[in-house]
Amino acid sequence: MRSIWNGAISFGLVSIPIKLVNATESHSISFRQIHLSDGGRIRYRKVCELDGEEVATSEIGKGYEEADGSIIPITDEDLAQLPIATAKTIEIVSFVPADEIDPLQMDAAYYLAANGPTAAKPYTLLREALKRSRKVAIAKYALRGRERLGMLRVVDDVIAMHGLLWPDEIRVPEGVAPEGKVSVREAELDLADALMATLGEVEMDSLTDEYREAVEAMISAKSEGAFEPAAEAEVEPAGGKVIDLMAALEKSVNAAKASRGETTATAGAAEQAEVTPIRRRTAAAAPKAVGGKKSTATTKKTAGGTKKTASAKSTATKSVPARSTAAKSTATKSTATKSTAKSTSKAASAKKTAATAKKAAPRKRASA
Repeated sequence: MRSIWNGAISFGLVSIPIKLVNATESHSISFRQIHLSDGGRIRYRKVCELDGEEVATSEIGKGYEEADGSIIPITDEDLAQLPIATAKTIEIVSFVPADEIDPLQMDAAYYLAANGPTAAKPYTLLREALKRSRKVAIAKYALRGRERLGMLRVVDDVIAMHGLLWPDEIRVPEGVAPEGKVSVREAELDLADALMATLGEVEMDSLTDEYREAVEAMISAKSEGAFEPAAEAEVEPAGGKVIDLMAALEKSVNAAKASRGETTATAGAAEQAEVTPIRRRTAAAAPKAVGGKKSTATTKKTAGGTKKTASAKSTATKSVPARSTAAKSTATKSTATKSTAKSTSKAASAKKTAATAKKAAPRKRASA
């Protein structure tokens, strides 16, 4: 691999000559700008504003523009003479646990290759020291006209360096989080945990750029004259839809398990779960009238008198619900109460007569 920078790692009093090699590459498909009417290529030409002539890349240098528009030329020699220790050195300043590095700071990645036989021994020493300590090295270095921050770690048998953004280059996420208080139920968290466990881990090597593959297939078909545009897919507008989160989570869990060939006891029920808008609660229905029951209770307590029975009848009449069945039932119970009251009244009269006769009998015996 071609190196893009040569220098050394400064590790205390140890200096390790290294070459910087890109650890990543872009596979994105790039397009050219063309003239729509005839397909001609549109190019950007570098033209000098003073003489109007096109300038070759080898004749282009750097310059700093002042506030008044004047340009101060800056050469590579000017930058190389700056009194900074990191001009050609990756200077290690500390060793920290890897989890102390915020992933938001991660930038470009590079491999550090030992530059020559004399670098093999100190290179291996630093690599093994990083492995045993389970820490990463924080370093400063200069690349492409600016000083940068880096993190050194071990990848297989190679020391890799990740460019880091400076702490003041990380923006504070103000106004990014949802506004207002949002509550999440334990049941929803349980289903989210179940979904995470079901999805599990993935082999990173198995992930591919499906969009790039589709673009390449389209380009190949167009070049052969066999391209047929597919029907435009209907995409539902995002936002504005309230979903049943529990149903969505259950459906997601079972879909993930089905993709893995797993079955669950609730799979049949979950298949019927749909993501539908949550309905607002309507006003609570008015409680059903229970006049019949109250009438019955009153009748039981008033078996001894006609007035109470009449009161029960009146109460039942006032609280009769709209349903005809309840009205018939109440009327029947009221009639039964009437007959019971009459029978009770007759029995009481008979009992009273018998008691009078019994009292009169002893008086006759005394006069005899």
